[in-house]
Amino acid sequence: MRVDEDTIKHVAAVARLELTPEEVKRFLPELKEILEIFSKLDSVDTDPVTPSFQPVALKDNLREDEIRRCFTQEEALKNNTQNKDGYIKGPKAV
Repeated sequence: MRVDEDTIKHVAAVARLELTPEEVKRFLPELKEILEIFSKLDSVDTDPVTPSFQPVALKDNLREDEIRRCFTQEEALKNNTQNKDGYIKGPKAV
């Protein structure tokens, strides 16, 4: 890939960075070096490797279902001051 000052300016514009001309000149050799290092990855043979989209296996951590006593309606409503006809009264929805 060809890297020049226009490439640096384009990358900076996409990243919404305002670079001075001195910064553009300073970043030019750095970006070239970075891209050269990444281009070495193209030479790695990855054909025998199965793609892994999740590097760490996910496991569902679920608890066992247990039958427990539920609240009665009176117990559920006892700490709420905005009750009406056995239900919790909420704000009006329009």
